[in-house]
Amino acid sequence: MSEITSAKVEQYLYSVLPERDGVLLDMEEQAKQRDIPIVGPAVGRLLYQLARMVNAKTVFEAGSAIGYSTIWWARAVGEGGRVVYTDSSQKNADEARGYFARAGVADRVDIRIGDALEILSEQRVASYDIVFNDVDKEDYPRVFKLAVPRVRPGGLFITDNALWSGRVVAPEDESSRAVAEFNRMLYASKDMFTTIIPLRDGVAVAMKAHE
Repeated sequence: MSEITSAKVEQYLYSVLPERDGVLLDMEEQAKQRDIPIVGPAVGRLLYQLARMVNAKTVFEAGSAIGYSTIWWARAVGEGGRVVYTDSSQKNADEARGYFARAGVADRVDIRIGDALEILSEQRVASYDIVFNDVDKEDYPRVFKLAVPRVRPGGLFITDNALWSGRVVAPEDESSRAVAEFNRMLYASKDMFTTIIPLRDGVAVAMKAHE
């Protein structure tokens, strides 16, 4: 992600991280070998920290892949908490299920297979403490419209890839334009207080205003 932070800074940020447990390390290795998109350990720690800061007990995750970020969320919400995992791939979900069992968080994760935005729109839960957005980038503006109403007052709407390898600076393709438009929507919203953190590929953290 040299377009966002220098290679030396990037290397340093990861070099000072505490060692992860075996489950996360195995997932990181699989992601590296098979080119699976995961948030990685630096962002994973940020997600965990943010969830604990707002005492999150319910998280909806739009786009979960093999469940790497899901485990960080599930550990943050603790016993009695609930994380909704979504992915369109049954294969990804089956792999994720095995990791959840190994991590001891299977009872906190509701695995849903299909389109994440359709699943979110069908949820009977009135609101979530956190909605995490990591779907296809072309869908980001649509995620904003669906997700913001489902975040509780004082809750968080968190988005990965908010800087999209720096391509948001001068967007030339559909994905980059969609992410750039999404960022504009976040900052223009009167309901959300937003900061984009230039960690890894950019993490947008938006807090919903209290009613």
